[in-house]
Parts: sequence; structure tokens; C-alpha cells
Amino acid sequence: MQFLALIPVIMLVWCPSSAWAIQAHSGVEGLYAHQMAHIFFACSMGLLIYWLRRRQLVSIRGWRYIQYAAVWFIAWNADAFLGHWLEEQSALVDSQRIGLMHISLNMTPGYEWLAPVYYLVKLDHLLCVPAMLCLFLGLRRLLREPS
Repeated sequence: MQFLALIPVIMLVWCPSSAWAIQAHSGVEGLYAHQMAHIFFACSMGLLIYWLRRRQLVSIRGWRYIQYAAVWFIAWNADAFLGHWLEEQSALVDSQRIGLMHISLNMTPGYEWLAPVYYLVKLDHLLCVPAMLCLFLGLRRLLREPS
């Protein structure tokens, strides 16, 4: 039992030196599975919205927040899917990391207009954080409401 108390200390000592927010996928099979997971997650959230509305649960505030979370998660998955496709599957964007805080973008000639799009889709946390917040608020509301 005392060993369990040491686990957080061990994790702090052996923590990685850097943690990047952008996940890179080695090999195409990992990327394909990841892309399929984004599609599956988005479809699952669409199905959740369908059933919440079909059973008229969205009249309850907690379920309504969960519906909003599902909409945000669909937007996040579409954004992440496009970001992965631009960076790793299309030959339109070549990004190179320069130091810790800078990247260099080389766009395929004729597709320079994709640079702002690429930057925007890399800000996917602006969609994921509101989704998680709505999910939290919905679950908290359902926990507090009498059934």
C-alpha cells in the first residue's frame, strides 16, 4: 500500500523532458487508424445528438449541455481530421520545426492560400476545450438534479 503512495513521486522524477501538443504518427497504418477513429467519434456524437433529441432529453439542462458537447466534439473531430490530412496525407503542406516555438511552412505552389487554414486547424484545442467544458457541466448538472 505504501508503494502506491510513491507512484506520483516516481512519475514526477521520470517525467519526459518535453511534451508536444501535436501528435505525429509513424507509418501510414497508424495515421489511417487515427483518422478512422476521428470519423467514428464524430459519427458517434452525431448519433448521441439524434437519440437525445429523439427521446426529448434535451429539455433537461444537463442533457442539453451534453448535446452541446457533442456538437463541439463533432467540430473538433472535423478540424483534427483536416489538420492530420493537410500535414501528413496531402503533399500540400510541408512543416518544419525551427527551435521550440517556431515552424516553417512550405506550401505547394498554387496552394499558398492553405497556410492560414493550416494554422487555424492546428488550433483545435479551441474546439476541444469547450466540448469538455460542456460535457463537464452537463454531467455535473445531471449528478445534482434529482432523477
